[in-house]
Amino acid sequence: MERPSPSVARTLSRTGAHLMRSGTIGRGLSLAEWSNRDNQARYDRPDHHTLSIYLDGGERVVREDRRLSGGGPDKLCLLPAGHESRWHIGGSLRMFHLYIEPDVLAYRALTAFDVDPRRINVQDLTFSDDPAMAMIVRGGVMPLDWTEGGDGPALDAACHLLVHRLLRQYAKTAGQAPLRGGLSPTTRRRIAALIEAHLDEPLTLDRLAAEARLSTFHFAKMFRVSFGMPPHRYLGARRIERAKQLLRGEPAGLAEVALACGYASQSHFTRVFKTATQMTPGEWKKRS
Repeated sequence: MERPSPSVARTLSRTGAHLMRSGTIGRGLSLAEWSNRDNQARYDRPDHHTLSIYLDGGERVVREDRRLSGGGPDKLCLLPAGHESRWHIGGSLRMFHLYIEPDVLAYRALTAFDVDPRRINVQDLTFSDDPAMAMIVRGGVMPLDWTEGGDGPALDAACHLLVHRLLRQYAKTAGQAPLRGGLSPTTRRRIAALIEAHLDEPLTLDRLAAEARLSTFHFAKMFRVSFGMPPHRYLGARRIERAKQLLRGEPAGLAEVALACGYASQSHFTRVFKTATQMTPGEWKKRS
C-alpha cells in the first residue's frame, strides 16, 4: 500500500522513520503504524489532526518545544492541526497514528454532538493516559487487516469510535453565543456552483448538506444566513432565472424549458412560473 499523504507522515518518512503499514478509511481518515529509533522530528503546522498511541518503547522520547518527557506504552499524544512541535526520539519506539482531516471532525461534531464545528478546539496533549483509547487501538485496530478488501467495516467502526472519543474527551467548546457567519465563502461558492450545474435535477437538501459536509439541520440554518432565504426558495428562484434565460434565447418549446429547469411537467413549470412572475411563460416571452 502507498505511504499515507498527511504531512505528519511525510515528515516521519523524510526523517527516516519506518512505515510498517498504513491504510485509509473513506475520505479524510488514514492510519499508520510506525517504528523509529534515535531520531529527530519537527512538525510545522500540519493541516490535519494526529492521534498517536505508543505501542512499544518511547520511554526516552522528549517533546523538546515543551521540555516534556514521560512516554511509554499506551501513552497518548494528540497533535491538533496547525500546531508546532519538536521531538527527540531516544531509543526505540513503535506507535500508531490516526490522521484526521478537520472536515471529518467537523462533520462528527455536528452529527454526533450537535455542536457548531467552528467552536471546537482540539487540545494539544503529550504523554497522556487514556486506557480506553489504548484498548480500542490494541484490541480493535492493530489486529485487523488494513489492506483494501481486508477488515474494512470493523476497521471503520473502530477508527470512528476513536474520533468520537476524541471529540467527547479532548475537544473544548468555545463560547455559547450563536455564530452568525453562515457558510464559509469557499463552501458558499461550491454550493452555488453545484446548484447552477444541476438545476435540471431533483436536488435534495441531503445532497447539498453532504457537499457542505454538514448535517441537514445545520446546513439549512447556515444556508439561510448566507443566502438570505431557505435552500428550496433559492433553488426555485435560480430555476425561474434559468427559465427566463432560455425563454429569451433560441425558440424552444415550453416542455423543453421545463425539463431543462428541473420541473416535472410543462403544467408544473407554467404554474410555478406564473406564481413567481404573475405571467405565464408564454406571456413573459412575448414581453421580454
